[in-house]
Amino acid sequence: MNRLPLRPLAPVLVAILFAGCAADSAVYPSLAPRAAEKTGFEEPETAPAPLVADPALDARIAAATAKREGAERAFDTAATRAERLARAAQGAAAGSDRWLDAQTALAELDSLRAAHGEAVGELEDLAAQRAQALLPAYPALESARAAAQEAAAAQTRRIDALTRALAPA
Repeated sequence: MNRLPLRPLAPVLVAILFAGCAADSAVYPSLAPRAAEKTGFEEPETAPAPLVADPALDARIAAATAKREGAERAFDTAATRAERLARAAQGAAAGSDRWLDAQTALAELDSLRAAHGEAVGELEDLAAQRAQALLPAYPALESARAAAQEAAAAQTRRIDALTRALAPA
């Protein structure tokens, strides 16, 4: 078998390999990061949409707020009565007439709290509808909603305090 002698071709192969290394480096782009690669991928800052008054929404907020305030007044009146009955029932055994009167007043408070919760729910629905429509927050709605949520939390605290004052069933 005849072999090709590679020894005479070695200088030619080395010359070809070195020729590839001797090319002008100015022809190829730099591998340094480009300006576009240095910028982030965050969304650019956008100006908030101007708030436009919505008379129909204002009317719905006013109606829900009036309903909520009426329910809150009814709750406060009933809560005063329930507090009086709970004080009278303190120390009374579970199942006694005074204890039952206080429990009945607490049940009435729960019912009135539910009526207040309906009005809170209406305000929450209005806020959810705006969010679904991708509209910005409406300050009048947000403040009415915050006041309603705070009143609901206060009612819950008041009922809980009265419940703790009574003997367990």
